[in-house]
Amino acid sequence: MGKVIAIANQKGGVGKTTTAVNLAASMAATKRKVLLIDLDPQGNATMGSGVDKYELAASAYELLIDEKPLSDVVVKETTGGYHLIGANSDVTAAEVRLMDVFARELRLRTALKAYKSSYDYIFIDCPPSLNMLTVNAMAAADSVLVPMQCEYFALEGLTALVDTINKLAAVINADLKIEGILRTMYDPRNRLANDVSEQLKQHFGDKVYRAVIPRNVRLAEAPSFGSPVMYYDKSSTGAKAYLALAGEILRRSEKKASSAPSVAL
Repeated sequence: MGKVIAIANQKGGVGKTTTAVNLAASMAATKRKVLLIDLDPQGNATMGSGVDKYELAASAYELLIDEKPLSDVVVKETTGGYHLIGANSDVTAAEVRLMDVFARELRLRTALKAYKSSYDYIFIDCPPSLNMLTVNAMAAADSVLVPMQCEYFALEGLTALVDTINKLAAVINADLKIEGILRTMYDPRNRLANDVSEQLKQHFGDKVYRAVIPRNVRLAEAPSFGSPVMYYDKSSTGAKAYLALAGEILRRSEKKASSAPSVAL
């Protein structure tokens, strides 16, 4: 059964889409079957995967509103080697339409139910706000990966996001938890970044990934070429950082699986 991870932060500009695209590509490079779902109407994850959002035959809109099966909506050819449910401006309309449908918070969970076993990992790139699309993502997810910059206001935003996750867990998804906190755009020469990083580790312990995503020109350039950074410049520090993150997530999953109590038959 595939693991569903929502990549979310209510604050924009924290490297959320960059993380979604490059983590999906890094996982696919380890021979895992990966699906990336773009729920952001801006469609940046779609374009960053080498897929033209303006030429999509079907998007997340058709999945959520028209209830088309995932197999009819998925794009199987991407530059990152993963499958994709794309997004474009139509997804803005999906948010509005969802307000009028039955069990609107559960549309994505229902759509994924029959297909989770087809993938090892399903990543969801959420919009930078707490709207009905983000709620759908968290209702469908097993956990939430939070990318954040190490700056003062980001700490305040993280507190609000954790509160939101706890409230959603109480109402629509009892199993929802924080998968991990990822430090992005990190500059070790910046004293404030180091101070915030230490505060994160004190408050969240091993929820903070050891892998750190640095400020990197190649990471910023890669989307304009419609490619994850590992296929744009595999020797860049950004590419190596996301491969390290994928490895860390896999090791954590294996550790949890091995420590799970066995059931006597």
